[in-house]
Parts: sequence; structure tokens; C-alpha cells
Amino acid sequence: MRRLPDLTPRPLSNVTFDKETADPPSAPPRRLLDRVRDEIRLRHYSIRTETAYVDWIRRFIVFHGKRHPDGLGAVQVQEFLSHLAVERNVAASTQNQAKSALLFLYREVLCIQLPWLDEIVAARVPNRLPVVLTPSETHALLLELSGTMGLVASLLYGTGMRLLEALRLRIKDIEFERREILVRNGKGGKDRVTVLPENLLLPLKDHVLRVKVLHDKDLAAGFGTVWLPNALATKYPAAPRSWGWQWVFPAASRSIDPRSGAEHRHHLHESSIQRSVSAAAKRAGIAKPCSPHILRHSFATHLLQAGYDIRTVQEVLGRSDAPQLNPTSPQSSPPPPDPPARSRQCACPWAP
Repeated sequence: MRRLPDLTPRPLSNVTFDKETADPPSAPPRRLLDRVRDEIRLRHYSIRTETAYVDWIRRFIVFHGKRHPDGLGAVQVQEFLSHLAVERNVAASTQNQAKSALLFLYREVLCIQLPWLDEIVAARVPNRLPVVLTPSETHALLLELSGTMGLVASLLYGTGMRLLEALRLRIKDIEFERREILVRNGKGGKDRVTVLPENLLLPLKDHVLRVKVLHDKDLAAGFGTVWLPNALATKYPAAPRSWGWQWVFPAASRSIDPRSGAEHRHHLHESSIQRSVSAAAKRAGIAKPCSPHILRHSFATHLLQAGYDIRTVQEVLGRSDAPQLNPTSPQSSPPPPDPPARSRQCACPWAP
């Protein structure tokens, strides 16, 4: 008869441990800026917020002779902010961003709850009127743009999206049949639906076909993955290579992801669109300072001038307050009361 093994637990006194195995050397403490990045990523802040906060904290440390922030206090923080306002002559919003970065450093990273943090005066941001193009200026500006840059600019003016909202569009977010665009994770992390103008259907479809050819080439070369948020790539391993998750406006070349280190084809950089719009404005003879965001302002203003309900404009723009118009512009007259209902098909202000 086969004997069963003895499973009686043995006393730990008879077991010897190797000291080097039992007490492994402690890991070196993480650097301060790495701790800042860890806290930012723990709260799911954007990569832009991470870059800005780390940069301001580094400037703050260098400004005070590379002293550790533990030994600095209200006087040093106020000196740094005063240096930005007086000597660097930065804008109020820039000064407040630096203050927010330092508050995050002391409260969330160093876990120092000091009463003087709330007593630091924030710079007053002036309430300025946005620059709005007239319909003729907008038409002249768009005529100076072509290709992908022209399509992005036309999409900004025809839908009212922000620049990064347009560049972060995925293939699955465009509804050609319903003539709608789903804006995912817009400002404030909100989703919304905006219109897709009829006169942009064919150009956008042709552009998507060219992007599909580029994606197939990347897949054949062993690449073709795309960045996905919130560990979706781990939950759905096939999603990074799927066609629906690809960018609508991919970059011309692949790049290295700053967080994961993987090689992806990211979307177009916003600076390329900004330079193209600025150069097109000069060619069109427009004296106003032009940026892609001006097309969003013009979109809202022209819709109100065309008689659209202000609540509809707010919904398309993804704003809870009314868009501010420029009263000095001759084209910025208030909308008439009880405007007639319009269809989504003619939502583009300059569509025929």
C-alpha cells in the first residue's frame, strides 16, 4: 500500500534564512520630479499638465539655487511669482499656472499643509474679447489653405471644435450617415456631439481612405499601433491595431511615446496647424492675429448672426455659458428673437 506524504507543518525554528535574501537592500528614494510625475499620473492628469507642472517646479528649484523645496516657504514662493510678473513680464494666466504647480508640489507631493499656501495672491486675469473674422475674411483664409491643413481648418470652422479636439478624432468618432462627429474627452473631460457639414463629407471621406492606406502600410511593416487611454490596450489587446481606433489626422512619421516608450504614429502636432493658419492669414491680407481657435469664435458668431438659437450654439460648442461676442465688430449684431429652426445639414455657416 502506497504511503501518503507527511504534510505536518514543521516549526520555523528549524528553518534557516540567508540574511542577504531575507533583508534585500532598500531601493533608493525616488527623485522629487519623478514623485511629481507619479502623483500627476495617479490623478490621471493630461500629459500637458504633467509637462507644465514639472517644468515650473524645476524652474522654481533652479531659481532658488537648487535648494530642496522642503527648506523653502512663503517668501521664496512669492519671490518666484514676483520674478515672473515683474522681470519676465508673463501673462496673468501663466503666473497662475506656475502657482498651481507649486501648490500641487507642496500639498500633494510633499504633503505639507502650510497656511500660507492659500494666502498667496493670484494674478487677476483680464476679461478680453475674442478676435472674430468676418465671413469674407474666413472665406479668404480657407482659400489659402489646402490639403490636410485646409481640411483641419475647414473642420474647425464648420464644427466649432477646438484644435486638439479635432486632432484627437478617431475613425470611429465620425458618423458619415448621420453627419455627426463625436467629440470624446473634450475640455473638462466631457463628451458631446457636433455637426458634420455636408460640404465636408466628400473631402473627409477621401482623406480617410488615404489614412487607411497609410495604416495598412504600417501594419505590413510591423507597426500600426496607436495610443489608447486608460489601459484599454491591456484590456483589448487587438484594439491598438484596429482601424476604428486610428487617428483621423495621423502624423507623417512615427514617434516614441514619452510614457510607455512604444513607437506609435501619433496625430498631427497642433503647432503645424497654427503655423499654416498664421501663414495663410498673411497671404490673405488679414491684419487680425489669426490662430486656429479664431475659427471656433467665428463659427459661433456666424451661427448667431444666421439666426440660430443660442442654446443650440452652446450645445455644439460644449459650453455652459453663452459665447462672448465682440461688440465693436460690425458683423457681431445680436441674434434676432425666436430664430427659425434649422436643420443639421446646413449647420456650417459658410455652406451654400
